[in-house]
Amino acid sequence: MSINIKEYRNKSGLSQTQFADYFNIPVSTLRKWEQGESRPAPYIIKMISMLLPSAKDIMKKIITKDGTTYFYEESSGILYDSVGNSIQVKFDIENVKPENLPLYVADLFESFYEIKEKFEQDCRWDKDENIIWS
Repeated sequence: MSINIKEYRNKSGLSQTQFADYFNIPVSTLRKWEQGESRPAPYIIKMISMLLPSAKDIMKKIITKDGTTYFYEESSGILYDSVGNSIQVKFDIENVKPENLPLYVADLFESFYEIKEKFEQDCRWDKDENIIWS
């Protein structure tokens, strides 16, 4: 089964209005396509799939002094690193000083990588040893 327009839009992270504006499609037409009232021609679906912005193109970029790039998805409050690890933050970071934010995000991910490595190491030891932790 092929992917439909709504799945492409959801994958992009764009609202109906944003998606329609991006592709110069009337919102009413997009809604009809998504609700199954009509269908776009197959070539339109293919062209949209090729031109679809990636989620990273839509998100706010946070770049550290050493060039490491992180991404922030404002609607969900999720920070991403360049390989797809994600951390949801409940604090609104929009008004954090732009000079400081990259430092805070880099520190957050550094702590994340450390605890993730510890978790994976514990799991490896658990598989290799007959230990029950208490």
